Amino acid sequence: MCAINGFNWRDPGLLLAMNKATAHRGPDASGVFLDDGVSLGHNRLSIIDLNSSANQPMTGDDGRLTVVFNGEIYNFRELKKELEGDYHFRTRSDTEVILAAYKKWGSLCVEKFNGIFAFAVWDREKQELFLARDHVGVKPLYYYHNPQNGKFIFASEIKAILEHPIPREFDSAALNHYLKVLYVPAPLTMFKHVYKFPPASFGIFKNNKLKTAPFWDAKPQALPAVSKAELARLVRERVYESVKKQLVSDRPVGVYLSGGMDSSAVLHSIAHNSPSASRGINTFTVGFELTDAEERQKFNADAEYARKTAQYYGTNHHEVWVASGQVIDNFEKAVWHMDEPISHPTAVPMLLLAQLAKQHIAVVFGGDGGDELFGGDERFRLSRIADAYQKLPFRLRIFLDRHPRLKKLNIPVGIERYSLLWFNKSNLREIIAPEFLDDTVTRNFFGSLIAESSEESFEKTLMLIERKSWLVDYSLALTDKMTMASGLEERVPLLDKDMIELSLAIPVKYKLSLASKLNKKIILREAFKNQLPEFLFKKPKSGWFSPGAKWLRHPEFSQFARNILSAGYCAETNKIFNWPVVQKILDGHIRGGAYNLISIWALLTFQVWARRFNVKL
Repeated sequence: MCAINGFNWRDPGLLLAMNKATAHRGPDASGVFLDDGVSLGHNRLSIIDLNSSANQPMTGDDGRLTVVFNGEIYNFRELKKELEGDYHFRTRSDTEVILAAYKKWGSLCVEKFNGIFAFAVWDREKQELFLARDHVGVKPLYYYHNPQNGKFIFASEIKAILEHPIPREFDSAALNHYLKVLYVPAPLTMFKHVYKFPPASFGIFKNNKLKTAPFWDAKPQALPAVSKAELARLVRERVYESVKKQLVSDRPVGVYLSGGMDSSAVLHSIAHNSPSASRGINTFTVGFELTDAEERQKFNADAEYARKTAQYYGTNHHEVWVASGQVIDNFEKAVWHMDEPISHPTAVPMLLLAQLAKQHIAVVFGGDGGDELFGGDERFRLSRIADAYQKLPFRLRIFLDRHPRLKKLNIPVGIERYSLLWFNKSNLREIIAPEFLDDTVTRNFFGSLIAESSEESFEKTLMLIERKSWLVDYSLALTDKMTMASGLEERVPLLDKDMIELSLAIPVKYKLSLASKLNKKIILREAFKNQLPEFLFKKPKSGWFSPGAKWLRHPEFSQFARNILSAGYCAETNKIFNWPVVQKILDGHIRGGAYNLISIWALLTFQVWARRFNVKL
């Protein structure tokens, strides 16, 4: 992985500043390319073809095209064979394959690629810039465009764009999204006028205009009528294939083990594809230092399962144990690497895990995407339960509705159910000044996504929205920023584009059941039931979570939080929040009263972000 930076005029000083801001993403080399209509910068993390001849920016064989590229093209060797008659290759890199493919196929080249990527190609002859982002949005790409002065800037991280003298204003719509769903959905970022480039899309910037177009929209794979067992076999083989494609690397690889089904299936698939390599492969997990025995058991259950799985496969297992003091010490660093606030108490543990992993490997495999593809989130099951509940006889429901929790199951499909299952439930009216609060912006945004869906069931609509929004702009964004903070590349084989299209063809009944919390990701469990250790199938799904609520009650951490959640911490946010109410909420949580981790952590993250990035209203 790497960092790409650029803009549409010539300025070596600004370009070097952008490269410096993103140097952590590419610690192995740095380079620049300057032309009358463009400046391109690159920081390299060497993964394929470690020779310096593969450094970037890279110019093609005839001098016309120059590329900066972040990511991996897993099928580059196959494409290279197809292109050898049309291009004179000088390296063994996948970067040069992008140049050759663009030279031959133009914008259609992205349809040929299987990988995770964000890249830009400067065409000196046409005087135009071509940009593209991978099918799922694993690799980030941001841009700023001011049609008035004609300036266009792009980068792998927002902090590089901020090296330019652009306004650092926060976006009020983005703030409302963030406080409702704990991240900022695309195309917005928390910075006004800075946008996320859309996944599965390419764009051409020319004559002060950026025109983008999608190149892929996942469609269900056409399948013959098959049994559940046959479908499970297809899923297992597809996971094997995805992992095999992504094992290409000239640097050591490892696995993030969470103790769950997804990461364990990835580790097993590595063992299946390369039995000799899997023995002694490096695996990594996170645990939490806690004094109470019951809390240790609760919050470290996943770490214990990961350890048992590592022992089962004979891996070289590493653990990082996180205490509340480490979270305080690394909180601002984690937020700085985020670029924009993403509220999750596991951010610092992820940052520390990547630091540990980087000491041993350069590439790590993760199990990201399993929940979104195969129905692992409990909210998907709750929605299905609501559907079943509403089919009960009306008179029976009137009786059952006397119970408040059952009455909630009457919420119809659509934005009402989505907001009940996904939105932050805290009373934002008490926290935010009226002029900054908009109750409609987030409902309208996700309501539009729901309305645009053509899925036959609401559960499939939920999975689609999660894959296209939450997964990209929350989960994958946070993972990318925390791993790349240490120059560590993460690969996500469960999100291979062919894997996604197979998952879309699987009926909901083979993904989740009403009967039990254990009956989620049914087909994935079936696919690996005779491959993975038996103890993993008895483990209830819990999701990866940290003792954030406990940290807030620790004296040192509570003082840390009180300082940040105060009027004197960041002058620019004083007008946004009602600090006496916020302090009251924090004090109540610390005393063990109302549980308010979600809102408190979101405000902590936002406050640190606003001051660290010197944001203006």
